[in-house]
Amino acid sequence: MIEIAIVGKPNVGKSTLFNALTLAEAPVANYPFTTIDANIGIGYVRVKCLCREFNVKDNPKNSFCIDGNRFIPVKIIDTAGLVPDAWRGRGLGNQFLDKISKAEALIHVVDASGATDKEGRITKPGDHDPMEDIEFLEKEIIYWVRGILKKHWDRVLKQFKFKRQEVDDAIYESLSGLKFSKETIKIALNKTAEKFGDLLKWDDEALYEFTKYLVKLDKPMVIAANKIDLPYAEENIKRMRDAGYDVMPISALSEYILKKLSKNSSVKYLPGDSEFVIIDSSLDKKFLDALTIIRKKIFEKYGGTNVQQLINHVVFDILKYIVVYPVRNPIKLTDADGNVLPDALLVKEGTTLRELAYLVHSELGDKLAFGINVRNNARLRADYLVRNNDVISFVLSGK
Repeated sequence: MIEIAIVGKPNVGKSTLFNALTLAEAPVANYPFTTIDANIGIGYVRVKCLCREFNVKDNPKNSFCIDGNRFIPVKIIDTAGLVPDAWRGRGLGNQFLDKISKAEALIHVVDASGATDKEGRITKPGDHDPMEDIEFLEKEIIYWVRGILKKHWDRVLKQFKFKRQEVDDAIYESLSGLKFSKETIKIALNKTAEKFGDLLKWDDEALYEFTKYLVKLDKPMVIAANKIDLPYAEENIKRMRDAGYDVMPISALSEYILKKLSKNSSVKYLPGDSEFVIIDSSLDKKFLDALTIIRKKIFEKYGGTNVQQLINHVVFDILKYIVVYPVRNPIKLTDADGNVLPDALLVKEGTTLRELAYLVHSELGDKLAFGINVRNNARLRADYLVRNNDVISFVLSGK
């Protein structure tokens, strides 16, 4: 399952975003280090389900469908707040940096209004520049990875000096568990060598640049600009974008409130919708007032909370996943148990039919003869690159 980590300094709304994505009850409070242990939960990307296209009533197993919208699970990791010099072990430092090691992407939550200082203490909107938070966190992660690499650098240099062809492998092994690909390591080596020359002459600055390339390519980061209802948020978001950052304005608290009220059937709201309807007019005044503010300051201005759009953006636009529907019966669109369109699988662009078969079951991969495109009954070769919204049935050898 895809793993995405929520990161940032204390008290910017990370746990609120985690709760909004997962509806789990992580503790939330206005003081640093509310999150003591990393919370792990399940969030969902939202796509149009194919049940409407094929005019069937689906029975999802690995996901769920509401009003023709399929919600597919991804793993969300909520880490405690990082403070400057966390890579040295300051605050709750390294243990939380370790928690993000296997994440495929990072969501960096910042207080877009600048109402929290660099340590996460509450201030007035506009008192702090959120651009500093983005820069500090990027450096923390780079310093942390570089620190791991430096512990093994003598061995890497020996590989370079005596067995040059194995340098990539040596670095890959040094950073094992951090989900850096060999392809990325090769790219980073080449780019750094262009600037700093021979590997034997690399200093700390060169290692920093090398690590920076690695992190940028294999730990892509999206900025979740939170608290967009507060003063200064809009102008700060513009500054972030002008600086070249990938920014999504969000209101984590608004999303959380709407999901809670929807769960209680007080409000009709589907994550990602651009509107909501109050069903229970007897709601407590504080909720009615909150909903009025949410509608005016969030929905009318930004078109919604953007929390669902955030997770979709990470999975589909940044990580380049697509959705594929494997079925056993190409006529009825069912699995062996008769479930209609049972699984919506998230796979990387460029996945072959055989690789998809292995994801479903090892036996399918071993015995795959070809596949059937359910839409047009076309035969698909094992090396066929699956496409978004493909509905595929597998045919095994010997059948």
